Amino acid sequence: MTIAMVFPGQGSQSQGMQADLAADFTEVADVYAEASDIMGYDLWQLVQNDPDKRLEETVVTQPAMLTAGYAAWRVWESSGGAVPDQMAGHSLGEYTALVCAGAVSFADALTVVRRRSELMQQAVPAGGGAMAAILGLDDDAILAVCAQAAQGEVVDAVNFNAPGQVVIAGDKDAIDRAIELAREQGARRALILPVSVPAHSSLMRAAGEALQESLGVAKFEAPGITVMAASTATPYADAQDIRERLSRQVYAPVQWVNTIHAMTAAGATSVIECGPGKVLAGLMRRIDKTTPCACINSVDGLQAALQIEPIVQR
Repeated sequence: MTIAMVFPGQGSQSQGMQADLAADFTEVADVYAEASDIMGYDLWQLVQNDPDKRLEETVVTQPAMLTAGYAAWRVWESSGGAVPDQMAGHSLGEYTALVCAGAVSFADALTVVRRRSELMQQAVPAGGGAMAAILGLDDDAILAVCAQAAQGEVVDAVNFNAPGQVVIAGDKDAIDRAIELAREQGARRALILPVSVPAHSSLMRAAGEALQESLGVAKFEAPGITVMAASTATPYADAQDIRERLSRQVYAPVQWVNTIHAMTAAGATSVIECGPGKVLAGLMRRIDKTTPCACINSVDGLQAALQIEPIVQR
């Protein structure tokens, strides 16, 4: 049996996340303290209290989710969790996977992610872009809806999350048209998502290209654990490959279904979601019901995950 470890991205955050893990594991406080020093504010207090709802802002969400995923990984390690054979991350989660696989330091990754979030937030005027989830249509039908709804604007299929579950992103008016068309085509649900940027759409190309400067400064190396790039469902190779693909993934679709299939084809017999929430575990059940899945999103979740594979003593 082999483990695939997957890391969630933007959308899995919640106020108060990881409080119970922090109560039992000092590694959580250590990771958040390092992140707070880099970010210049108390990230733990913001995540736990968030009186101004800043956690929903891209410039806060992305650093917070990287920090949370890495903290969960440190807890997994300290608990004697088995070393996974493969890793992958959904969008922002790829940075977490690369940190945990030893391809980049947490400090370097967080610095890049902070810049990534700023560039993505600045790429489209506030209110000018949107993302929407379309449920109950196949991929070809959604691509046809996007083409019909565009009318000279941008509307792209950007997250192929599970069979019958695709996220679209682009100009707000075009997204509104696509929602109506999807409903006319028989979509079970079509709804706007509470995300402040049209991530992974072609509107993000300039942001991805501008990110190359920060990626060039960060020190990358080949991962010590296989990390699948979700934009291509193939493994990252060397440092230059990582930099190039992290630049492109800002404006490239997330091929999550293909990524999961690639991991199981390569031998993964169980999947563990490492970080807050259980979004990826839910997608896993839609993609492959036969592969066991657990979530390191709480103390109870950690214990369930540790039961999937034999504990490796360190």
